Amino acid sequence: MQIQNAGTLGGNLCNASPAADGVPALLSLEARVELRSESRTRVLPLSDFLLGPRRTALAAGEILSAVLIPDVSGQGGFLKLGARRYLVISIAMVAARIAVSEGRISAAALAVGACSPVACRLPDQEAALIGCPVAAAVSAIDAALILPVLAPIDDPRADAGYRQIAAVELLRRLVGDMTGAAR
Repeated sequence: MQIQNAGTLGGNLCNASPAADGVPALLSLEARVELRSESRTRVLPLSDFLLGPRRTALAAGEILSAVLIPDVSGQGGFLKLGARRYLVISIAMVAARIAVSEGRISAAALAVGACSPVACRLPDQEAALIGCPVAAAVSAIDAALILPVLAPIDDPRADAGYRQIAAVELLRRLVGDMTGAAR
């Protein structure tokens, strides 16, 4: 628990682990990263910064100097599946940001981590939620819109098929919790 609480968000991002807990939430918030060197400063969307396991877009001599989170609308949430309470590498995790207007979803940002080489957004599933009545939000979560985006691996924590099932179920639970829609 002490090591977990001593980590930094920047260190978590630069580590570029597919199971980094902060990444799906930051993706759902449309975060960008500021990278600085002696000669320049550049800003990248977080999705362009993370290139793969242990690989980032940091150039020689650059450091991650800031995580920039724009002012976005909606309510956010996060769910994680792991084997223990502390210091656990996720089997699957999801984050969402949903805005509601007049009983319908007006904006949606969904991300999945630990189920691909990098955490990823789900643009087709997001689009399917826009305009959906809040009461039907959970039933609008469709594995056919999610699974093609994922590329999970088999490892000692879980196999790829389990991770796929878990990601879809976690999204259904999270969207249900956030909207009050029945599962």
